[in-house]
Amino acid sequence: MKKTVLAVALTGAMLAMPLSVGAEEEIGSVGFSISTLNNPFFVSMADGAEAKAEELGVDLTIVDAGNDTAKQTSDIEDLIASGIQVLIVNPEDSAAVAPVVSDAIEAGIKVIAVDRSVDGAEVDCYIGTDNVVAGETAGTYFADVLGDGAKIAILEGIPGASSAIERNQGFLNAVEDRLDVVTSQTANYDRAEGLTVTENILQANPDIVGILSANDEMALGAIEAVEAAGLVPGEDVLITGFDAGDDAIAAVEAGTMLFTVEQGTVEMGETAVETALQMMQGEEVEATIPIDITLIDADYLANGGAEEAAEGETEATTEAAQEETEAAEGETEAATEAATEAAE
Repeated sequence: MKKTVLAVALTGAMLAMPLSVGAEEEIGSVGFSISTLNNPFFVSMADGAEAKAEELGVDLTIVDAGNDTAKQTSDIEDLIASGIQVLIVNPEDSAAVAPVVSDAIEAGIKVIAVDRSVDGAEVDCYIGTDNVVAGETAGTYFADVLGDGAKIAILEGIPGASSAIERNQGFLNAVEDRLDVVTSQTANYDRAEGLTVTENILQANPDIVGILSANDEMALGAIEAVEAAGLVPGEDVLITGFDAGDDAIAAVEAGTMLFTVEQGTVEMGETAVETALQMMQGEEVEATIPIDITLIDADYLANGGAEEAAEGETEATTEAAQEETEAAEGETEAATEAATEAAE
């Protein structure tokens, strides 16, 4: 198997962590098949998983499907053959990946789906956002800002991906009775396609005033298309994102994107590895682990939202450092006591 992506093989360390693995304890390995690493959202997810694996001493291999269903199937087959105990999967196509996921289950491998569900195979755990609710939240906010009857277009994600299907359903639940959806087209969660598709939409529908996008990358492409058409994004055409990547946050700050939806991509990766370790240790886990969303607009940022997020990361880092210090102090005390007893 060609591994051009992240790979972690770490043991020992972090004995003070409740989920950590001892240096002499062999409990197995985890494989993580991710839909693509050509999207900041999934790069952050992989980074979260990698960092948590290092922290907990989990043997983790991450493979990139490159948005190719056939490659993802082949990758998972290779992971099964390698003898993993847990498979974490972020499907490129939720239905197409089901047969190979079923093979993993039949082989006795625990399966965790992240961000996107698997349609046609019963996984042990799903970790992610309720994308229907998230889509409804975004669509309702958009309709409130634009006002009833406004003409909009929707940019859909990858056909077959559960996140795209569910998010689009949420959008429609919120806006179909309030806004005039003149067209809804896929741009495959891709920035370049978002640009091209939006250019075509604007040519056919020059009077639209809003674009509701299922992810940041397509929204950023739409911003470029609106600018190329001689219009002002954020004024002539309001554009929304989803995922809260760095470029999207910058666009919200600049006023070219109305809002983006943050859904804890790093948390998804971290939680997947934590859950995989719990499974390998024989613990029961929840069938569904929900990830909360936050709608990030200019007001949120102006009121310190970005700073709060940064502070949260700092607090988490500080807590981890404190735990390491306490563990080291405990080991020192134990060693001192042992030496004293030996001397006596």
